[in-house]
Amino acid sequence: MAEYRAVRKQYSLIEICKTPEIAAGVTITAAEALGVDAAIIFADLLLPLEVMGLPFHFSPGEGPVIEKPLRDEQDVARLRTDRAGDLGYVSESVGLVCKHFGARLPVIGFCGAPFTLASYMIEGGGSKNYLHTKKMMYSSPAVWDQLLGKLIAVVAEYALEQVRAGADALQVFDSWVGCLSVEDYRRYVLPRTTELVNRLQESGVPVIYFGTDSATLLRSMKQTGAEVIGLDWRIPLDQGWRSIGSDRAVQGNLDPVLLFADWKELRSRAHDILQRAGGRAGHIFNLGHGILPETPVENVKALARFVQEHSPMTASAQVGIGSSID
Repeated sequence: MAEYRAVRKQYSLIEICKTPEIAAGVTITAAEALGVDAAIIFADLLLPLEVMGLPFHFSPGEGPVIEKPLRDEQDVARLRTDRAGDLGYVSESVGLVCKHFGARLPVIGFCGAPFTLASYMIEGGGSKNYLHTKKMMYSSPAVWDQLLGKLIAVVAEYALEQVRAGADALQVFDSWVGCLSVEDYRRYVLPRTTELVNRLQESGVPVIYFGTDSATLLRSMKQTGAEVIGLDWRIPLDQGWRSIGSDRAVQGNLDPVLLFADWKELRSRAHDILQRAGGRAGHIFNLGHGILPETPVENVKALARFVQEHSPMTASAQVGIGSSID
């Protein structure tokens, strides 16, 4: 969006995240301009790493870079869990957005899932094969579990503070979990992710659990107990919903690149997703992953209007395109 690009000319991503008035402004501007049915707070997945003693920065064209990746038991032992309160600028942003919208629009808080955050911490950034992450999982399972436990201690408090500030729901992003086999997910990830979800549910708000390339993991992801499971575009929505079960809501699942298609094709694909949902309660129309920077804004607005006009707009059937913006 032009409005966001203007802000980025003045501030870095981290500066936006750490300045509540600016982060709230970016959140509000996007939600109002796009006409979506919920606003997700503007923040970065990796913010908790800094307060744990693991600095990072963003490298142009490369994304986040962890300056000193974790490699052994000593590295994990040095991580702190007593500074979650230092992330209060995010909950402050949530409070400002909630104050602005009042009862007009729900606000979604979010945090990273233990596996994805741990992978960043170990790999030092993006990865194609997750060599160091899986090596720690397989070779040092006790150290791996200690790392996830420390992450949960920080991330749970961080997310719960967002609820205390007014967030109506929490979304847990497990962006890299699709690299795992079902066996590895169930053994090394599911127990701790379930623990996090349970902690977040103590707040009384629903939890959305989202991963990418996760078609083979959906039945296991359901066992976290999250009220909503996010689907990416690699599996038809009705098939994914059957895997999860009708007792859970689903979020998804348009391919973000379809927003670059002409309106006829985009409308057809959106209509197909709605048809697969069948008007059942519990479908949040959304993208299957984050929206891309070059996306034509008018297509996003038109898509939101189309879904709203062709959906049974109940409390459990909403448009959440805004909650996919990275």
